[in-house]
Amino acid sequence: MKNVVLLGSTGSIGTSTIKVAEDLPDRVRLIGLGAGNNVGLLLEQTRKHRPEAISITDPAKAQELRNALGPNANVSSGPDGLVKLATMPGADIVLIAIVGTAGLQPALAAIRAGKDIAVASKEILVMAGEIVMSEARKHGVRVLAVDSEHSAIFQCLDGKPPASVRKLWLTASGGPFRTTPKEEFPHITVERALKHPSWVMGRKITIDSATLFNKGLEMIEARWLFDIEMARVSVVVHPQSVVHSMVEFVDGSMLAQLSTPDMCLPIQYALTYPERASSNRVQTNLAKLGSLTFEEPDLERFPALQLARKAGEIGGTLPAVLNAANEIAVEAFVNRRINFPQISENVRRTMDAHKVVCHPTLEQILEADTWARNEAAC
Repeated sequence: MKNVVLLGSTGSIGTSTIKVAEDLPDRVRLIGLGAGNNVGLLLEQTRKHRPEAISITDPAKAQELRNALGPNANVSSGPDGLVKLATMPGADIVLIAIVGTAGLQPALAAIRAGKDIAVASKEILVMAGEIVMSEARKHGVRVLAVDSEHSAIFQCLDGKPPASVRKLWLTASGGPFRTTPKEEFPHITVERALKHPSWVMGRKITIDSATLFNKGLEMIEARWLFDIEMARVSVVVHPQSVVHSMVEFVDGSMLAQLSTPDMCLPIQYALTYPERASSNRVQTNLAKLGSLTFEEPDLERFPALQLARKAGEIGGTLPAVLNAANEIAVEAFVNRRINFPQISENVRRTMDAHKVVCHPTLEQILEADTWARNEAAC
């Protein structure tokens, strides 16, 4: 039995994690749930799974939960509430599925408390991969992947050293605009960008899939998770989203992990690792699929990949700037203040204006994040 703290329980990854817990009642126990501001869903989850403690962003909504659950309910709020959950003594693993920078402090707190962490929030490793992985080594804890791509690489590597790897291949569906001519990009609507061909996800990550920024961020994540420099991390477009990623070894052999798209599989593997638990949720029929295809990504139409490679190669505070500028640009696009190509243009402009700090402290990373948000909003 794994005692799990789930931060981001009401989001898309969080609700999939709830499904995994319900599939495996003898293997997974939810002892802590943290949510943004969806009181109704958190209340429903709490009544069903009876965690020892819960937390929500807004203190007023925390009081609303106390009123609904009774005076003995252990309810926290704000950033301190997330850290409290992340360091619960009974936790074996903390799954962090919070969008944005809010997951960074609880991730570090969990590591320093000796907890394994499962990372679904890209920002944690994109912004502070050097610090997070250094702290994990120092405290002897695992950092496990929840993204389907990184879970696939983790499964293919199976403990093999970085020196045995020629290249990591992250697969990208290509998003909804894989074949859209570049001249049409300025006319892409928000509604079109939110229609992903393979996955059902939150708004931010769906837009990131359309620009391929999600794949760029995943490249930087992979660099830190697997201790592989950026030159050995590449992307290939795979529209069927069945091959979740591949590892090419120095002898030319390639290993891939395949399954029909379902986030419950990588979540379950992270929570049950190093064991595999039986599940009928994911069924893959290769004969029915018929064929699997691969393409080179078009860097001219999707400059996000080159911007991310640059940020990952230079390192320091630049990945945090890339991430923050992209968040601001995506929000501006969703609110119809900029067009689709301007997302990448705004990120490039912000990166070019930044003075990089090498091997930054956490405080310097957070300062760079704030600076980039202000700069990108101009």
